[in-house]
Amino acid sequence: MQVKISDDATESEAQAIAEALATHFEDDITLVVDGGETVSSATYDGTRQDESTDPVEDDLGPTEREEALREEIAEILEGGPEKYKEQLPEEGKLFVRDRIDLWFGDDFLFEDGKFAEFDADDQLPADGLITGAAEFEGRDLHFMANDYTVKRGSMAAKGVEKFLRMQQRALKTGRPVLYLMDSSGGRIDQQTGFFANREGIGKFYYNHSMLSGRVPQICVLYGPCIAGAAYTPVFADFTVMVRDMSAMAIASPRMVEMVTGEEISLEELGGPDIHAQHSGSADLIADDEEHARELVAQLISYLPDNADEDPPQTSGTAPKRSPEGIDSVVPEKPNKGYDMFDVIERVVDAGSTLELRPEYGKEIITSFARIDGRPIGVIANQPAQRAGAIFPDAAEKAAQFIWTCDAYNIPLLYLCDTPGFMAGSGVEKEGILEQGKKMIYATSSATVPKQSVVVRKAYGAGIYAMSGPAYDPESTIGLPSGEIAIMGPEAAINAVYARKLSEIDDEDERQQKEQELREAYREDIDIHRMASEVVVDDIVPPSDLRTELTNRFAFYETVEKDLPDKKHGTIL
Repeated sequence: MQVKISDDATESEAQAIAEALATHFEDDITLVVDGGETVSSATYDGTRQDESTDPVEDDLGPTEREEALREEIAEILEGGPEKYKEQLPEEGKLFVRDRIDLWFGDDFLFEDGKFAEFDADDQLPADGLITGAAEFEGRDLHFMANDYTVKRGSMAAKGVEKFLRMQQRALKTGRPVLYLMDSSGGRIDQQTGFFANREGIGKFYYNHSMLSGRVPQICVLYGPCIAGAAYTPVFADFTVMVRDMSAMAIASPRMVEMVTGEEISLEELGGPDIHAQHSGSADLIADDEEHARELVAQLISYLPDNADEDPPQTSGTAPKRSPEGIDSVVPEKPNKGYDMFDVIERVVDAGSTLELRPEYGKEIITSFARIDGRPIGVIANQPAQRAGAIFPDAAEKAAQFIWTCDAYNIPLLYLCDTPGFMAGSGVEKEGILEQGKKMIYATSSATVPKQSVVVRKAYGAGIYAMSGPAYDPESTIGLPSGEIAIMGPEAAINAVYARKLSEIDDEDERQQKEQELREAYREDIDIHRMASEVVVDDIVPPSDLRTELTNRFAFYETVEKDLPDKKHGTIL
């Protein structure tokens, strides 16, 4: 590069200028004067301006300002007053920071809003609510956790703001949300500014609704969740309660007594047994804090991060028991009970089942499982419970499970052995038609691959609810024990031939005629007749059922189904 300078520079000044320019422009420099005469030059030696051959000693460390900040953070991490922390072991609870360490350990990523209410006159570290992100079982997720040592985990303005931000960010990232709940509800003495506001505590449930079916929401209860705090568990896709520790109710026992006069304990009002056996609001019950983590680790393994993704697959394993025993498990007599799990464990991968709401609506099994490593949702009638008849609570449980599996792209396997929906005044009062409608609607609307197996009885509207041929399954297959009919032989013969049979005076003759009619009816509803009429796609040897389902789920895993163009259905 040639650079012109004034001719009054001395020789040494010109040399210094040339060397400086060579280093600055990283190029060879020639200096000339007005007449074009060269007065100096310098060659670029490749050394950058910011390079130094001499090591620089850096003896700088944290400042007093940084040290003060760390002390403030340490104080926040200590949580609420020590006297409340000392009460936790008596209740079998971990301090919230220890709980977070149990869940995430070194996979904790960051916390938001740590300094919330830092300037408050009262001691309110993080305003009693911790929010952030972590890696859990190899999956990134958002989380929140109440600090029970701060005002009993109650919610107020800053904590509400943190909760809402966490939910809104989950909508952006498309990652699961974990709620570790231990809250007594809204902080009544501070309700102005967060209760009914547009961005107040009520927005929790709006956001829950927007997240529903978009990303998995999993809630674990560690203590009494009362009033508004009790809605987060029921809005979540999955709820885990910890025995002898957690409860949820719309009002506290004291409030219940004030309003109704009823004296009742919190355990009797909303403990784990109440919600596992009666309300159906608890999907799983954990024995302790460690068990709760184990259950959620198993649960999330079946779920995708969001509704746009497929559930994670694993390498398949052989079933716990040989499929060759299936036909021996299913009794020949249609009215004899047996445990459907004896069939399931001969079909799915060993150790892959996770039954949800096992104590509620026991006539239907709702369980996650895997077939050859592929997550599926199993909806199976349970003949060991009231002959597998579908009761209102079982129908409601099945409908919600089907709906959830469909939301997160989990294929469905129906194992049908039911006399149909239960009849009688009791179930009518409990809404058998309404709940049965929901189950049929969920089955009809599910767009994931569905496989329906007629294991034995498929009577009445039971075949509809269990995704029979009219409900767009990818396949309807039967085992040789299968029957499909409006009703069973005994009920059918009584309904159609009762009068004619009553006209036969001789008892032996009447019994013989009745037996002949039953056998003729049974031939008409036998699975072979259904296959001959192409009602079902195939009759499968029971020993081949696992292989058959493996192949069918694999073949149809990319199937796409469209629903009619509408805003939404009217069935809820």
